[in-house]
Amino acid sequence: MKRNITVSCIVVVMLNIILFSGCAGIPTHHETVNAKFTAIPLGTKGGLNEADLSSYLLAPAGGTDFIAFDAGTLLAGLRQAKQKGSLQGIEIPADSPLSLEGVVMHHHIKAYAISHAHVDHVAGMVINAPDDSPKPILGLPSTIDNIRDHLFNWKIWPNFGDDGEGFQLKKYQYVRLTPGEQHAVDRTAMVLIPYELSHSGGYLSTAFLVESGGAYLLYFGDVGPDAVEQSDKMRQVWNAVAPLVRENTLHGIFLEVSFPNHRPDKLLFGHLTPKWMMEELRTLAKIVNPDQPETALHGLKVVVTHVKPTLNRDDVPERTIMNELSELNDLGVEFILPESGKRIVF
Repeated sequence: MKRNITVSCIVVVMLNIILFSGCAGIPTHHETVNAKFTAIPLGTKGGLNEADLSSYLLAPAGGTDFIAFDAGTLLAGLRQAKQKGSLQGIEIPADSPLSLEGVVMHHHIKAYAISHAHVDHVAGMVINAPDDSPKPILGLPSTIDNIRDHLFNWKIWPNFGDDGEGFQLKKYQYVRLTPGEQHAVDRTAMVLIPYELSHSGGYLSTAFLVESGGAYLLYFGDVGPDAVEQSDKMRQVWNAVAPLVRENTLHGIFLEVSFPNHRPDKLLFGHLTPKWMMEELRTLAKIVNPDQPETALHGLKVVVTHVKPTLNRDDVPERTIMNELSELNDLGVEFILPESGKRIVF
């Protein structure tokens, strides 16, 4: 009996190590050979830690021309990526004075796709703007207008855009996207389709469907569940991507879970809990296969983004959230907890 208990404890410990070390994101040889996309998280959290806020570099597998999806953290995340070996394959030109992080920022991040203009999704872009290279900022019109009017306006920060108040430095080119319409991103092999999301009280956020070579990924910015938001915007996204799931061409979803399940609905402020994430994924599963929804998403990779840390020393919200997702996971999806700087392969 004693030995059985010991073995059980070892198994539990090993499972927790696998769950919380981000091992789900470590590519095997098989995954690398069959990969369609590579993601490098520069920041993964939904607040508090200014060196680890939402930002994900994405490129087709084997490529190094990235789009940054949100930009809450940039340089700190690039340093983490360098330390963890995630920038392998990117070389510093012999005549360049730049660091490896500088080379990536200047030459390999080709565009920013911003889901919404809340500070935890744009702070890295704003603070690094003086040392950045010219590139487009892609977003819904409301997102671009908020960046133009409230950030790059010579009051909060110089106007690094090509529109707005005062002298325009024109380092960044504002690109207003139309919901549901394709946009080929210059100097990359990727096409984006944006969809509107509801992020508390009608404030718009964005889901970006990314296509390259017939393969797809889906990146959600901050979003509340349709039932709480009294909206159908998530269902509209699910309707759009369900055919891709059926065809096995949707290779992963980035979806936020900001709070554990104990958070009351009235205090979600346009965010998800594990319970609500699973409800939304079940909605997708029923659209994909009404007859057998329990198998419709089996094996689909879901990256759990935007977990909000706390200052309470005994709180480990990542552990709580991942445990709750594991308990509720009746769809067989593969949940991945991202780690700043650690490459994920799809």
